[in-house]
Amino acid sequence: MEYKVKLQNFEGPFDLLYDLIEKAEVDIYDIPVAEITNQYLDYINKMDYLDLDNASEFILMAATLIQIKSKMLLPKANDADDETAASQDDPRLELVEKLLEYKKYKNISEQLKEMEKQRFDVFYKNAEIINDIEEDDILKNVSLDDIVQAFEDVLKRCDGKAVQNDRFRQVLTQDEYTVKDKIKEIRNIMELTNTLYFSGLFNGKSSRMEIIITFLAVLELMRLRNVTAYQERAYSDIIIKKVN
Repeated sequence: MEYKVKLQNFEGPFDLLYDLIEKAEVDIYDIPVAEITNQYLDYINKMDYLDLDNASEFILMAATLIQIKSKMLLPKANDADDETAASQDDPRLELVEKLLEYKKYKNISEQLKEMEKQRFDVFYKNAEIINDIEEDDILKNVSLDDIVQAFEDVLKRCDGKAVQNDRFRQVLTQDEYTVKDKIKEIRNIMELTNTLYFSGLFNGKSSRMEIIITFLAVLELMRLRNVTAYQERAYSDIIIKKVN
């Protein structure tokens, strides 16, 4: 039998039968067949309109209930063995199994309806397609080779004595410079001026370690888009400009 046949407020014979059992507030394993059958037949008789295509299933259920009711009226066994056999041959068992299966799918259906209802309270933002993204060019007319060349030029401009004593100074001041400290230092300088030359961050006494750390700090500020870098002409000193 089909489980879902729309008929007035019920979606099939099992829906009607299950509703009657729930209203009777009885255990589904102990259906009062006589009472339920009478109510079922009474409901069908009171229908104003019964579609012939769908009526056959309701009538078949009615016939099944009447058959079960008739079997229930037969004399029951008295001794224990016969009672066990009788319980196993209970004419309601097959109907109960189908009702339990119907109940399972009915519960799932109600859960899905509730989920659908909750979904109407959720609003999604439509995806936006961004065609043009405007970004400041952090390296205006400056290539990676230019940055490396500027770095090498600064190293060459350090006086010989500072370079020769560089290893000794690194041992004495190995914790003196950090990228974080240099970033803070450069930001403080940029608060006073919007632009500065890359070479202006160093002096003749700067060690190789300080130069390297300063170079890394500048690169990090460029990555964070705090500053941009550009050249006025080829091979000229790199100018660092604060991003407002």
